[in-house]
Amino acid sequence: IPNTSLSVSTLCLGTMTFGTPVPEAEAIALAHWALDHGINFVDTANMYEGYARRIGSAGGVGEEILGKALRGRRAQAVIATKVGMKIGPTEADEGLSRAHILREIDRSLERLQCEVVDLYYMHRPYPSVPLADSVRAMHDLVDAGKIRYWAVSNFSSVELMELLAVCDANHWRRPVAIQPAYSLLKRDIEATLLPLCGQEQIAVIPYQVLQGGVLTGKYRVGEPAPAHSRAEEKPEWAPKLDEALFSQLAALEREAADRGRSLYQHALQGLLEQQGVVSLILGVKRQEQLA
Repeated sequence: IPNTSLSVSTLCLGTMTFGTPVPEAEAIALAHWALDHGINFVDTANMYEGYARRIGSAGGVGEEILGKALRGRRAQAVIATKVGMKIGPTEADEGLSRAHILREIDRSLERLQCEVVDLYYMHRPYPSVPLADSVRAMHDLVDAGKIRYWAVSNFSSVELMELLAVCDANHWRRPVAIQPAYSLLKRDIEATLLPLCGQEQIAVIPYQVLQGGVLTGKYRVGEPAPAHSRAEEKPEWAPKLDEALFSQLAALEREAADRGRSLYQHALQGLLEQQGVVSLILGVKRQEQLA
């Protein structure tokens, strides 16, 4: 990651499935397998609790399981977590106010059973909170030794530019990375955000890189969703399997074949070839998928 001491693996293990549908013991085994096979980068968030997630529920499950998985192995992992999404019933339970950020980092550290988070994300923009308050809180957390670097997620290029201006005007630390939704089926960031990140030396660490599993090639025209797939288990978190989508997939499969790749390989390699992309977050349920 530019302008940091962090060296991260090309693939990053996502933990949004930890808890449900991946039970704790299997999730821990999955994390251990990843560490044993060269993946040192793990992504979570204070809101993650698997498919049981609903707006305003308490979260914390992903971090708790990851904390257990990294007992005795903390030095092997680069941990990223996030703050900002709603994790309770009151106004104080969401957002990027200084008070909320300072409260939530302590809760995350306790669940992760560690003293410092390597990369701490603002999970999404909160226009109702002055940017300066949020940025100063992140800057101060680095000084306090609770985080090593900070980053943003789901910020547009315009929002990122505004944030960088606040950092520079106040001589505060800049974010070192951004986590956008990005896949070969969702390429809007290529026109604006990717060039900006290249110019500013901000690492791009995309999520939804397989678009809910669609880019693995498991879904076929005229066939029901495979058993235990995202579209079967959590359809509201999966793209709509319609004619337009399958037309796009067919074009991508031809593109992949021209390059001697499977659709799955092309979905990953196609992003890694883009400017500034340093690591791809993959959410998996089974060891075979990660292998």
